[in-house]
Amino acid sequence: MKCKAAIGLGDGNFIIDHVTLSGPKEDEVLVKIKAAGICHTDHDSLSWGKPVLLGHEGAGIVTDVGRNVVNFIPGDKVMLNWATPCRDCFQCKLGNEHLCEINSPVVAGGNGYTPGHAHLEGTMWKSEPIERSFNLGSLSEYVLVKQSALVKLDSDHLSFPAASIISCGVMTGYGSVINAAKLTAGASAVVIGTGGVGLNVIQGARINLAAMIIAIDINANRLKMARKFGATHTILASTDDTGLLKAAEEVKRLTNQRGADYAFECTAVPQLGAAPLAMIRNAGMAVQVSGIEQEITIDMNLFEWDKIYINPLYGQCRPQVDFPDIVELYNRGELLLDEMITNTYPLDKLENAFTDMLSGKNAKGVIIF
Repeated sequence: MKCKAAIGLGDGNFIIDHVTLSGPKEDEVLVKIKAAGICHTDHDSLSWGKPVLLGHEGAGIVTDVGRNVVNFIPGDKVMLNWATPCRDCFQCKLGNEHLCEINSPVVAGGNGYTPGHAHLEGTMWKSEPIERSFNLGSLSEYVLVKQSALVKLDSDHLSFPAASIISCGVMTGYGSVINAAKLTAGASAVVIGTGGVGLNVIQGARINLAAMIIAIDINANRLKMARKFGATHTILASTDDTGLLKAAEEVKRLTNQRGADYAFECTAVPQLGAAPLAMIRNAGMAVQVSGIEQEITIDMNLFEWDKIYINPLYGQCRPQVDFPDIVELYNRGELLLDEMITNTYPLDKLENAFTDMLSGKNAKGVIIF
C-alpha cells in the first residue's frame, strides 16, 4: 500500500512524499497513525546524512497483524514506543529494557541512531528500502512496526494527540524523576528548562510529592505554564548568566543556602550540562535529562561534596509498565497531557510545526492525520 509520509533527506531538509508498505511479517503490525508528536530529535534527524522516514512519537489504530502477533488485533488503539525491548539480552534481563542490546536504536551511539539496528524491510521510497526513525517513522499515514514497539491504549478519555506525546517527551521527563532519580516525598527539586520534557519532570516531582519544585527558564510564558504543571517557585534566568550560576545563588537562597536535593537539566544546551551540579546540596543528585552528547568542560569543584550526576536514557522506560501508569495517572486527573499541546498541524504544515518548536512557541506540537 502507498501512503503519505515525511522524509528527511539527510541534508537538513525534508519533503512530503509517498512511501510503499508491504504487509506485516510474522511479528509485525500495521498501524494507521492518528497523531504524532514533534520533538527536537525529529528536527535533528533531518541532518543524519541519509534518507529517513521521520517521526518517533505516535498513536493510532491497528489495521493488520502478522501471523505470530498475539497481543494485538485490528481495531486496537495503540501508542508507539521507540525503545523496544527483546527481553532476552543482557540488559533486558537486568531490567534495563530501554538499553536493549538487540533492538535499541540509540545504545550503540552514532547521532542518536544506530543504522545497524534499523529495520529496512517493508518500507520503500523511490523503489529503495528506507530506514524508519528510531524503528518507527511515525510521521506517516501508516507505519509497519514490530509488535514490541506497541503498547495498548486502554482509555476512553485519552485522545490520540495526547496519547501520541507519551512515547518520548512525557516518558523522558516523568521517568527521569520516578525511575531514575527516584525522587523522595518532601524533597526539593530544581527543573532547568520548562519545555515539554521539563514540564513532565515537574509533573513527576509533583506526583512523587516533592515539597518544593523550582522551575528555571529564560521564557516568562513558559514559567507561567510551569506553575500550572506543579512548580512552586520560578526563576526567570538571563541569557547572560553563564552556567546559570546567578540562578544557582537564588536556588540556594530558597533552600536555606544548602541547595536542592535534586536538579534536572532539560534544555539540551551543552553550556548548561554542568548547571544542575551548581544547584544541588552536598550529596544531592544532578540529572542530565535532555540528552546532551557534545563534549563539555566541568569545573570539578561543582562536585563537592558527594554529589551524584546521572545521565538516564528515556526515563529508564519500561513501556508495558510505565505507559499504562501514565495513562492511569491521566485518567485520575493527576497528570496533564492535553494542556501540554500548544498547537496541532496537518502533515503538510510540518515546516510550521518545526518553526514553532524551534522558536519556543510550543510546549508540544502534534501532527494530526
